[in-house]
Amino acid sequence: MNGFDRVHAAMNGRWPDTVPIMLHNFMPAAREAGYSQREFCNDPRKAADAFIRMTEKYDLDGVVMDFNTATIAGALGVTVTFSENEPARCSKGVLKSLKEVDDLKDADISNDKYIRIWLDTMRLLREHFGNEKYLRGNVDQAPFSIAGMMRTQTEWLIDLTDKENHEMAIRLLEYCTRASCRFVQLMTDAGAHMVSSGDSPAGPDMISPAMYRKFALPFEDEVAAYAHGCGVPYLLHICGNTDAILDGFANRPVDAVELDYKTDIRRIHDLVLISNVTFWGNVDPSDVFALGTPDEVRKEKQKLVELFSDTPRFILCSGCALPSLTPGQNIRAFCER
Repeated sequence: MNGFDRVHAAMNGRWPDTVPIMLHNFMPAAREAGYSQREFCNDPRKAADAFIRMTEKYDLDGVVMDFNTATIAGALGVTVTFSENEPARCSKGVLKSLKEVDDLKDADISNDKYIRIWLDTMRLLREHFGNEKYLRGNVDQAPFSIAGMMRTQTEWLIDLTDKENHEMAIRLLEYCTRASCRFVQLMTDAGAHMVSSGDSPAGPDMISPAMYRKFALPFEDEVAAYAHGCGVPYLLHICGNTDAILDGFANRPVDAVELDYKTDIRRIHDLVLISNVTFWGNVDPSDVFALGTPDEVRKEKQKLVELFSDTPRFILCSGCALPSLTPGQNIRAFCER
């Protein structure tokens, strides 16, 4: 089996010849290739070069193509700050009040400079790897997270505490869902084998499970269903401890989850056993990957491989984005077969 075959098998509940290995590694990929984050996110050829070098150097089974968490929001008018050696971040919202939602007009995000850079990078990766490596195209953030960037996170969470705001909040989420689905279509057309998005502000570390079920889950599921209509599977990433919402994943259209090391790993394992969800994860990217030793990485990796040895629906991954200074020797230890 090649890398594409392994990941494709695991995503479809079939046994691969060995556990597939992927990494959420755009920051160390840029550093190892000698590019600053500013260079990396402004030039698709440099971005593709960085991903290709990292994938081939460590014999990964594919690419998790990602740049930052601010691109859709930026395409919708949010002010984004770019720095030399850190990923771009949202710095100022575009909505002073939820009452401005009805004034929003659907933006054609395909014309945005940075959306195009993501798409051009995916095209270059597909041109280089074809179906030898599995290409997961991140489509930035899920609707709840985008809405928080448009209002700023603090104001968005305050908005949701007042029931009188809920109707307008739903309209904002519908607007963000349309943008997210458009990115899914564009990324699929660019050659991605699957798509993914993040929704960490919607996790239990930030909002209650009841709020998650009302304001995040339906819109995540709509994006997942739209991805299926485009012919690709969908993965949802949420940081933090997701124990309080984990059981609900069993009967959703989400094909895969990438959850933080803070979530009870045995509960994730049990979810995989009773559902068609594939788990991507999840060695701690900071304390273990970036700050630990190769032996510590091997130890945590082996725990995961042993726990998930009774299911094919497992892809060994970092669980979240690796810091840029993650040592190459730790990445090498993780990728040992």
